[in-house]
Amino acid sequence: MEKRRSTVRGFTLVELLVVIAIIGILVALLIPAVQAAREAARRMSCQNNLSQLSLALHNYESSFRSFPSGYLHKYGPRGGGEERANHMGLSWGAAMLPQLEQGSVAEQIDYNRPIWDDANRAARDISLPVFLCPSDTYSDAEFVYRDDSVTPAERYAAASYAANWGPATTTTNLDATPLASQGVFYRNSRIKVSALLDGLANTLAFGERHNGPIPQSRSTAGGHSVFENAWIGAVRDVDELEDDHAHMVLFETQYRPNQFDGDDKGLAAPHSGLCQFALCDGSVRAITEHIDAGVYDALATRNGREVIEDY
Repeated sequence: MEKRRSTVRGFTLVELLVVIAIIGILVALLIPAVQAAREAARRMSCQNNLSQLSLALHNYESSFRSFPSGYLHKYGPRGGGEERANHMGLSWGAAMLPQLEQGSVAEQIDYNRPIWDDANRAARDISLPVFLCPSDTYSDAEFVYRDDSVTPAERYAAASYAANWGPATTTTNLDATPLASQGVFYRNSRIKVSALLDGLANTLAFGERHNGPIPQSRSTAGGHSVFENAWIGAVRDVDELEDDHAHMVLFETQYRPNQFDGDDKGLAAPHSGLCQFALCDGSVRAITEHIDAGVYDALATRNGREVIEDY
């Protein structure tokens, strides 16, 4: 009796290549979806940070009957060689540390000494997650350097958020005219809620700014090629003692978020096409980089009496 020969049929080379191609297509489709899901989660975490900052802002106001200063400023003693420099510098972020459950960090700050004093070195080196957007790879565990000619270098833990100074022009802005603010935060400001006649829901409080490259065709903008954003304060430069460097903690709306050929006083977020903001009523909203310039300026004023339509 003749035995039947069993045969096992394998994949042909063509079939194998087809299967590999299908798998490659599926992976190519899956990776962007996974990345989009991760970015959505990071954006939600960033929104939570901004919500915490807003809650801390109102808790601060409940205790002191005003919002914290954008940053503190006072000139140094005469004859000290640095009398033109700001001998304070501590920011809205430093002021709100107790309201952000960071009392242990606040205890490390000597509020009677300049922010650049060695007594404040330990505090200014601390990177705090509440001030960092998870999508901001330029700021996490990074530093803004004010003097790298000394050892250890004078540096400040980077952050992802800045406070609203208001609208600006090329001549009236937070660096050149620090007291000419129409916003909520500026040098030694003590703005009360009653001063926000435009309404809390129509006034920006905080916005996103990474420490990456400034979108521009020029080599530098405002004297810098990258943003300089820190949580603890605005700090003098050893080569420009009279410059507050208020842009380290404040933003202005002369340029829209992520605007090309803007400068270091604007905003740039790590999210594609948009920047997230906390408004003074505690809400958090995403604003696209295509927002109308007039509407953006109107959102930045505390008492502009503008009628703001949907944005």
